[in-house]
Amino acid sequence: MYNCVICRYHEIATKGNNRNMFEKCLVENIRRQLKRAEVECKVLRVRGRVWLEPEDGGVFADDTLEKIIRILPGVFGLQSFSPAMLLPVDLEQIKECVSRVLPGKMQDFIRLKGKPSFRVRARRSNKRFPLTSKEIEIELVTLAGDMLGNDAFTIDLDAADITLGCEIRDEFSLLYFDIYEGAGGLPVGSNPRVMTLLSGGIDSPVAAYLIMKRGSPTDFITFHSSPYTPQETVDKVRNIAVKLNSFQRNGRLFAVNLAPLQRAVRDFCNERMRTVLYRRAMLRIAGMLAKKCDCRALVTGDALGQVASQTVVNMDTINRASELLVLRPLVGADKLETIRIAEKIGTMELSKEQVPDSCTVFAPANPSTAVPAELAELEEAKIADYGDLLEKIVEEAVIEA
Repeated sequence: MYNCVICRYHEIATKGNNRNMFEKCLVENIRRQLKRAEVECKVLRVRGRVWLEPEDGGVFADDTLEKIIRILPGVFGLQSFSPAMLLPVDLEQIKECVSRVLPGKMQDFIRLKGKPSFRVRARRSNKRFPLTSKEIEIELVTLAGDMLGNDAFTIDLDAADITLGCEIRDEFSLLYFDIYEGAGGLPVGSNPRVMTLLSGGIDSPVAAYLIMKRGSPTDFITFHSSPYTPQETVDKVRNIAVKLNSFQRNGRLFAVNLAPLQRAVRDFCNERMRTVLYRRAMLRIAGMLAKKCDCRALVTGDALGQVASQTVVNMDTINRASELLVLRPLVGADKLETIRIAEKIGTMELSKEQVPDSCTVFAPANPSTAVPAELAELEEAKIADYGDLLEKIVEEAVIEA
């Protein structure tokens, strides 16, 4: 019975003169995600609304609608969406449609659960329409009572079992029953591209997801330590990158062998500072690749105080190694919050796979939690041709996806 899917956004509505650009970006993302799933339908927009219609007119087939309901929650920028009946701006046609579809909806609920509670929620942006929003609600509830009998349902204005939504706009009217939650945020591509330091852990995939949610597409860089870590270290991260790319136009994954730098740090630098020195090198290497890819910032999964390298002092020392802005979407997040997001987006099971990590190679037994930047620089100066070593590592980076 549904001939459209109405898509709603929230934050985009605050963008003023730039709103048109954000809307276009949102429509492009919806089209791309539908095309990936081989769903053929029109994606249309008009002032403040984006909606989908069947390619050949008529109503959506059930299997097509099921695919759309699975796809749209992964499109950033959407606050919510509803399968809906698109109608002319005409009260009699609205009432006729309600008369046709509401009895079946009620009977389905009664058969499964018993007597339902019911309400109507109306919104009228078309001020030329003869009824106010409240009057529309009264009109449609009265119609339901006349058709089904007032004993067929109860009225619950706060949390009804069945809610009939009605929107009256200048161009069309809408009737719908269900509201599905969207991802929120901003459309991917509405902010500049970034480079995410992606490990096989739980945090960095979530950080990448959250930065995409703010509109920035991302490339990825991961570090391995061959021959000290196996090929499975990179394979695991590749699988995570594939999953994250389902939320955006495919980003590249660069695999970088950090082992030459780690050996130099092991041989010439203070053992307790190894982790911080590794991280500083990672930011430098990521920054060098980011500039080649026109990425405007680096993204990490750091959360304040989570491990020794993520204290305030050490994060400041690590930050100073980067010429680019370093974004940390999880800096104030609780670990359980991060886990919940990872489970929601489908990276948790991939991250749980037990594979050796690059950061564990030559890891210190007692890492320092407060390495001053000046001292880190003195330690790095002990490594002859430090800059040339980083350049060689970057040159040997491999694009994995």
